[in-house]
This record gives sequence, C-alpha cells and structure tokens, in this order.
Amino acid sequence: MPPLDHTPLIRPYRPTDRDAVADVCVRTAHLGGDSRAIHPDLRLMPSIFAEPYCHFDPGLAFVLDDGTGRVVGYILGTADTERFVADFRQSWIPRLAGRYPEPAGPPRTPTEEMIRLLHHPERMLVPELAGHPAHLHIDLLPGRQGRGHGRRLLHTFLDALHARGVPAVHLGMVTANTPARAFYDRVGFHEIPVADAGPLTYLGRATSRE
Repeated sequence: MPPLDHTPLIRPYRPTDRDAVADVCVRTAHLGGDSRAIHPDLRLMPSIFAEPYCHFDPGLAFVLDDGTGRVVGYILGTADTERFVADFRQSWIPRLAGRYPEPAGPPRTPTEEMIRLLHHPERMLVPELAGHPAHLHIDLLPGRQGRGHGRRLLHTFLDALHARGVPAVHLGMVTANTPARAFYDRVGFHEIPVADAGPLTYLGRATSRE
C-alpha cells in the first residue's frame, strides 16, 4: 500500500510542541544549519530564541505541521519588544540562572557568548527599531525550505500582528546568513540602519500585506 500523502499545514503552537520546536531551533541555529557541534547543550539555544516566546506570547506562536502532527518549522515573536524584554528580565532569567549562570569574565566559548546574551535581554532595545515594535524568529528544517512554507508562516504572523493593531515588525539576523537575507528580501523586508550592529543586520516591514 503506498504511503499517505500528508499535506503540511500551519497551526497554532501547542504546549505539547515544546520539544519539537526546541529541536527545530537547535537544527537551524547556526546560520540556518545544525548548531549541535557548537552548542552541545540542546536546551541552550531554545531557551533564548524559542521557548520564551511560546511562554510569553503563545498567541503569536505558529508551527508548520508536516501533516502527521510533527513540527518541522515555526514562527515566533512578540508584539511588544519592550514589554517582552521586561518580562524576560523579571521572570525568564530567574528560571534559567541556576543552569546558565552568567560568565564572570569575557565569554571564552560560543556557548558562553550565548549565555551572555541570555543575561542581557536589553540588547533587544535598539533605538533605531522603535518604529517596529514587534519582532520575530522564523525557522524551517532544511528539507522544508524553498517550498513557500516560510512565506505562509510569515503571512500568518503578520496577519495576527495586524489584527492587534501593531504597525510594523523587525528581526535581527546574522549578516553572514545570506540565504536568509535573500528570503527576507523576497517577502518585503528592508534594511534598518543601526549604529554598531556588530555581526547582525536588522530588517523590518509593515504588518499590512497591501
């Protein structure tokens, strides 16, 4: 009997998706590719870039389901970066500080660099981004890229922000991730000049799809 042809679908995040979302994060966290060789602690990257969004803004968390219930991609974010940073500082860092204490000196490894980011959420408060109060993270497993799923996830997220009256959204991407930049250019993002952006490029767009 031939296998069933399962059609991927976008649906809201469920608490039971937590581990699958974390796995997608880990497998895409290094320039869109697998980060396990660089960050062997498989909870670290999701603890910074995925799980707090599902916790604080579950209504803005959407997943790409492969049609069998398995998560193969997601889009996560917040409608209000300033509020998210305050929540992260007040209640998220205390959850993780025991497992990931802040390095005493300058970071010496990639993992320590990520832990330093964890302890400094105020890095997300960039004055040049004030007109784009929302921000997002989007990741797809490599086998699911280039099929239109990223665009569909983005449109779902933009519609949810627009319904809340949020005018614009931004993201910060590692400049070296050129395939990601090509995708964002195709879906209407523009570069936002930011002084001292370091290894990142900031992009933004309106939430309206007109």
